[in-house]
Amino acid sequence: MSRFFRQAGDSYSESSSSEEEELMSSDDEAPKAAAPTTKPAMSRFLKNAGDSSSSDSDSSDEESEMSDDEGQEKPRGGRFLRGASSGEDSDEDVKRVVKSARDKRLDEMEATGKAMDNALKINDWVAISTEFDKLARMVQRQQNVSEPLPPFFLRTLANLEGSLTAAVAKDKESKKKMNASNARALTAMKQKVKKTSKEYERELKRFQEDPEAFEKEYQATVAPEVVVAPPKVKKDKRVTEGDEEEDDDFTTVTKGGREITFSADNIFKNLKVVQDNRGKKNTDRMEQIRILEKLLQVSETAYQRIRVLLALIAARFDYNSSVATHMPFDLWLAAQKEVDQLIAIAAKERGFSIQETVEDYDELAERSPATEKDGIVRVRGSVMSFVDRLDDEFTKSLQNIDPHGTEYVDRLGDEKVLYSTICRAQALYEITKQEDPLGRVIMRRLEHIYSKPDPVVVALEAAVVTSDIKASVVLSSDSKTSSLIHTLCIHLYKSGNSLLRTRAMLCHIYHYALHNDFHTARDMLLMSHLQESIHNADVATQILYNRTVVQLGLSAFRCGLIKEAQATLQDIFATQRVKELLAQGVHQQRFQVMSPEHEKAERQRQLPFHMHINTELLEAAFLVSSMLVEIPLLASIDSEEQRRKVISKPFRRLLDFADRQVFTGPPESTRDHIMQASKALQNGEWEKCRDLVQSIKIWSLMPECAAVKEMLAKRIQEEGLRTYLFTYAPHYSTLALTLLARTFSLPLRTVTSLVSKMIWNEELAASLDQAAGVVVFNRVEFTRTQQLAQTLADKVNALVEQNEKALDQKLGISTSWNERADGGKGDKRGEQTQERSRRGDRRGGARGGARGGRGARFAQGLGSQMAGNTQRNR
Repeated sequence: MSRFFRQAGDSYSESSSSEEEELMSSDDEAPKAAAPTTKPAMSRFLKNAGDSSSSDSDSSDEESEMSDDEGQEKPRGGRFLRGASSGEDSDEDVKRVVKSARDKRLDEMEATGKAMDNALKINDWVAISTEFDKLARMVQRQQNVSEPLPPFFLRTLANLEGSLTAAVAKDKESKKKMNASNARALTAMKQKVKKTSKEYERELKRFQEDPEAFEKEYQATVAPEVVVAPPKVKKDKRVTEGDEEEDDDFTTVTKGGREITFSADNIFKNLKVVQDNRGKKNTDRMEQIRILEKLLQVSETAYQRIRVLLALIAARFDYNSSVATHMPFDLWLAAQKEVDQLIAIAAKERGFSIQETVEDYDELAERSPATEKDGIVRVRGSVMSFVDRLDDEFTKSLQNIDPHGTEYVDRLGDEKVLYSTICRAQALYEITKQEDPLGRVIMRRLEHIYSKPDPVVVALEAAVVTSDIKASVVLSSDSKTSSLIHTLCIHLYKSGNSLLRTRAMLCHIYHYALHNDFHTARDMLLMSHLQESIHNADVATQILYNRTVVQLGLSAFRCGLIKEAQATLQDIFATQRVKELLAQGVHQQRFQVMSPEHEKAERQRQLPFHMHINTELLEAAFLVSSMLVEIPLLASIDSEEQRRKVISKPFRRLLDFADRQVFTGPPESTRDHIMQASKALQNGEWEKCRDLVQSIKIWSLMPECAAVKEMLAKRIQEEGLRTYLFTYAPHYSTLALTLLARTFSLPLRTVTSLVSKMIWNEELAASLDQAAGVVVFNRVEFTRTQQLAQTLADKVNALVEQNEKALDQKLGISTSWNERADGGKGDKRGEQTQERSRRGDRRGGARGGARGGRGARFAQGLGSQMAGNTQRNR
C-alpha cells in the first residue's frame, strides 16, 4: 500500500480498535452505547483535522469503558476534564468487590460440573473421570478450610450414580460396544463414585431425604460470611424472608408455576394433579415422590393415608422405567417400608378393603365406612401387584450385581425383610378372604424357600414369628421345614389356577429331592404326568421343571441309585445346552446369530447366582453314573451290531475321544479323571479307578461328601466285578467265589448276590454251585442264523411299538395332569399307552431329546424304567 492510502486509513484503524476495546469490556458492566460508525478515508491534506477528531473519539471510548454498572453513559468532556472523571471511576471500582474466595471456589465447582454434563451428553467418560477428580480435589480443599459440603457436589454425585447405571445398561444392550479407553474410564468412574458415596454417605443420605432443607442449612451456615453491596442486602433479605414464610406454610410452586398447598383439605385435589401428570413427558418423577411424601405427612384419616400410599408406592416403581436396570436400593427399601405400612393400615382398619376391581367412586371426596351401604370402603388398588414388583425388582438387582463381590451379599440380606412383607401380605389376604391373590402370594413365599437348606429357611421364618401381623402358617421351633412346604403346597393344590398347581408340585418335588427323599419325589413326578404336558407350559415353568429333574437326578446319585441317576440326567445332557435349560447362562450356537431382543429376553430369565446348581458337579455325577453303567455293558458286547446300542452318547463320545489320544498325561479336569478311571475299570484296575474318582475335588461341594465317596467306592467294586465276569467268562469253565471276593475286596455274601442277579437276568450264561462255592460257566454260542433271527425279532418289536405309539397319538388317548379335574388316574388303556410311548422315546435315544423343546420329556427314561420294574414286580 502507498503512503497516501496508509495515512488516510489511520483514522479507520484507530476507530476500529476503539470498537474492539468496547466489545472486550467486563461482563459486570451494563451494555454500552453503540460504537461510532466508521468514517470515510481522508486524504493527507486533511490529516491534521482527522487526528484531532480521532483523538476525541478515543477519549470518549475510554470514558465509556470506565463507566459504572448502572449502564448510563457519561457526557463527553473536554481534554482537561478527563483526569477528574477517571479518578471518580477508579474510586467506584474499589467499592464494587463482591466475590469472596468461597464464591470463586463454588464458581469453579459449577464450571467443572457443567463440563461433566457436556461430556456426559457425548458419553465421554474419560473427560468425566478427569473432571470428577478435579471436583473431588476442590471439595477436599474446601473441607481443609473447615467449610461445609456444598449441595451442588452432592447433587452431582447422586446424578452420577444414575448416569453410570444407565450407561452400563446401555452398553450391555447395544451391539456396538464402546472403545477400550472409554470402557476403562467407565469402570474407574464406578469405583470412584462408589468410594466417594461411601465417604460422604451421611451427608448424601440427608441430602436425598430433603434437598431443600439441606440447601437452607447450607445457606444459613455460609450467609454471615457473604459480602454483598449494601443496597442488595436488603433485597436479598426480603427474598429470604419470603421464602422462609412460604416454607413455613408448606407451599410449593410446580414447574408450570402452579402453587401447591399441603393440607388435609387439599389432599385429594393435589393427588389428582400428581396422577394426571403421571407418565407425561418431561415430568420430574423425583419431584412427584417428594410431593406425595409431604401429602402423606399431612394426611389425617385412614382413607387419605391409603390413597396417598397407593400413589406413592406406584410413583417409586415408576422412577425406574427401564426394563434392563433395577431400582436404586434406597427407593426399593422405601417402597418396601411403605408396602408394610399399607398392609398394616388395611389389616387394622377392617372397614377398608383394597381391591383390583371396584365400582367407580368420587376420587375428590372423603369416604368412611359410615357413608357406605355395607360398611366397607372399597379402594381401587392391588397390594399383590406391589409385592410382585418388589420381588421382581429384588431378583433383577441380584441379576445385575457382580455375584463375587460384597455388594451381592449385602443385597441378599434384604431378602429377609422382603420375605416378611410377603408373609404379611398373606396374612392380609387371609383376613380379607381373597382367594386369587392369596394363592399368588403363597406361591411367592414358596419360591423363596423351596430350594434353600433348612438353616436359611429357619432364619427367614424367625422374622415372621416376631411380626405384628402373622400368617396362619408359620414355622414353629419344633417343626421341620418339610411340614411348612407341605402345608403351603396343599393349599395351592386346591387352587383353581392350573399354573399355580403345576409350580407348587414342582417345588414340592424339588424340596423332597433336595432332602434325599428320592422315592417320594420320583413317585410324585410320575403320578403328576408333568413330563407329557410341560412343553406346553410357559418358559419359567419349564425352567423350574428342568431344575426339578436335575435335582432329582442328584438325589438319586447321593442315595447310591446309579442307574436311576443316569436315566434322569441323560436327556438333559444329550441336548448339550445344560446352562441354558437351567437359566444359568445364555447358549450361543456356532452357526446361529441371536437377535438383540432374544438375547435380552434370555438374560432377563437368568436366575440369581445363589440359586444356581453347580453344573460341574452335575456333570461329574452324570459321567460317573454313565461310567458305572456303560463300562460293564461294553464288556458284555459280543458283536459289532450290539456295540452300536448306546445308553449314554455323551459319555461314549468322550470315551472314544480319549481312546484316540496317543499320549495321555496326568488328569487335570473332571472329565480327565473320569475318562482315565473308565479305562482303569475296563482293564480290571478297580483300585486305580476308585482313587481317580475320589480325587475329584468337586465332590467337596456335595452335602455329606464322605458318605458319597464311600458309596462310589462300593459301586466301583461291584461294577468292577461285573466287568471282570463279562470280560473273562469265555476263558473259564469254573471260578471260585472266594477268589472273586479276595480280588475285589467284597464280602462273599455280596459276591454271591451279584452273580445270582447276573444269572437271573440272563446276563451271564452260568450256574451257581453253592456246595462247592464256584460258578460253572456254560458256553452257548449262537449260530449265524440264530443271531440274525434275534436281530430280526428286536427290529419287529421296535416296529410294533412305534406303530402303537403313532396310533395312540392319532386317536389322542393320552391325557395330561392339568386336564384331570377330579385327579383320577384314568383308564388302564391310557396308562399302558403312556408307558409304551415312554419306552419308545427311551429307545429313540438322544436325537429326539435334542430336537425337542426346552425341558420336554426329560424324565421319560426314568418313567419307562420304573414302569418296567412295576410290571416285573407284578
